[in-house]
Amino acid sequence: MSSFLEHFGFREAPFSKEIGDKDLWLPSSKAAVVDELIEALEDRASVLLTGDPGTGKTCVLRALRHRLPREGFRLTYCHNATLGRRDFYRQLCLALGLSPSATAAAVFFAVSKHVEDLGRDKLHPVFLLDEAHLLHQDTLDHLHILLNYEWDRRALLSLVLVGLPEIEERLARRRNRSLHSRIAQRLRIEPLIPADTAEYIAHRLKLVGFTKDIFTDESITVLHEATSGAMRDIDRIATSALRLTAKRKRKLVERDVVAQVIEAENRQAA
Repeated sequence: MSSFLEHFGFREAPFSKEIGDKDLWLPSSKAAVVDELIEALEDRASVLLTGDPGTGKTCVLRALRHRLPREGFRLTYCHNATLGRRDFYRQLCLALGLSPSATAAAVFFAVSKHVEDLGRDKLHPVFLLDEAHLLHQDTLDHLHILLNYEWDRRALLSLVLVGLPEIEERLARRRNRSLHSRIAQRLRIEPLIPADTAEYIAHRLKLVGFTKDIFTDESITVLHEATSGAMRDIDRIATSALRLTAKRKRKLVERDVVAQVIEAENRQAA
């Protein structure tokens, strides 16, 4: 067992990435985003979901996956946004369990046919495109065709573009107006507020069976200010602070320890 786990009596690392969908924590603001996402998908709409790094986009998507009714939707997640148009559609085929064809046109036809078949089975397809700010322009040029079906009479599928705020500026350009106009809902994930950070830390500790206050209020304040409420950064710094606290044989993570960890990270980044 890791020395800091043994020191605090943890059964496992509290800020590990290994966390099940059912154990995800979302503050009310992010829970509201999931509610809006589900409502949009139930209306067969497409969505743009943006947020700065570490603000919880992945958590929101995992919560969506956990809550979206499986009997009415077919969810497909694509994370490699750096592919060109043909390779993007080939990846989409693989994700859908189809055999990718040789040409972009054939791949697009296969995807469209598959989506039509799902519609007959009363399953609405939802394509989650993560890191959408990295999409090649030739892929963006083509995506609106997926959303233009039967003379725009009905939605072939719902597209959820997920990425950094830069994607908003790209979609607003004249070249992308066809795609932009077909995205009915635009949602933004904001960073945690200080009270959220304290609640998040308590939640992660509780998941490993620990209900005592280990982090002092002052240490949480410093941690929040340094991370701007980005959960990924909170996980990393909190883990380092626990290790340093155990090394010093203390039972509480105090302000000076968190400050030292942050200072060390800043030196490494300089």
